[in-house]
Amino acid sequence: MKSQAFHGLLVLDKPGGITSRTAVNRVQQWFPSGTRIGHTGTLDPLATGVLVVCIGTATRLAEYVQDMSKTYRAGLRLGARSDTDDADGCVTPAEIEQIPDLGQVTASLQSFVGEIDQVPPNYSAARVTGQRAYALARRGQTVTLQARKITIYGIDILSYEFPQLEIEVRCGKGTYIRSLARDLGDKLVCGALIETLRRTRVGPFKTDDAVAYDADAANAQGRLLPLAMAVAELPRIVVDSKAASDLGHGRAAALGGPCDFTSPGQIRAGAAFTSGGELVAVVSWDQSRQVLVPEKVLLPC
Repeated sequence: MKSQAFHGLLVLDKPGGITSRTAVNRVQQWFPSGTRIGHTGTLDPLATGVLVVCIGTATRLAEYVQDMSKTYRAGLRLGARSDTDDADGCVTPAEIEQIPDLGQVTASLQSFVGEIDQVPPNYSAARVTGQRAYALARRGQTVTLQARKITIYGIDILSYEFPQLEIEVRCGKGTYIRSLARDLGDKLVCGALIETLRRTRVGPFKTDDAVAYDADAANAQGRLLPLAMAVAELPRIVVDSKAASDLGHGRAAALGGPCDFTSPGQIRAGAAFTSGGELVAVVSWDQSRQVLVPEKVLLPC
């Protein structure tokens, strides 16, 4: 693997009004030409907050960051609907027979906690017959998206005074907060849309770790976080020097002790570390051979 000067993860505090692609273009200005850079999940232009950007070797670990749980702080407006499910779209007032009280709002929100089926917004990056849904919607074509299984771990009401509702949502991969607002509005029969949205956490990455969009290169380069944080939600296994050498050279490795990140008959991803805390590889467990199999080898930078 060709050596690069910078490897790690950068947490950017994305401002509102720009796409995630624009934000990555900004990050590219902070690092030498040719540095591999990629983000780990888009934020809507309206949204602000934590955007984790992979630098150098960390780009090979982007999928594990994408799989991490997330926390959002959302400001909703009840009594209105939008074709994009947020304030950036065409907003129309909804007919309301009765203003929902706090108890009704609380009960309705709690009905979304757990594993649920959620339909992505028509204006989203979800694919329909190989095309992005937002591209079809912008051309005026009918968009029919299928519901997906997502998990919402918890929703807290921070404030409520109709029509304004502020909530905090803790959720898993693939959750659309715009869809949550839309579905809440339908359940309350009053309509709802997202007015403000801020992502405050992705796995272990928080706004406290974030670099401002107007930071300079020296500040950004000095705020890189270690590769190991990209696998923070994977089971961790410490290997001896022989296993570390084998894995580092792309070979399966015997495990000195029992494998504690899998159960018989299952193969799951885990992160193999040396006793000194260096990330060696992302591995799976081959139950039949009783060995660790390297899936992604992280060579020394």
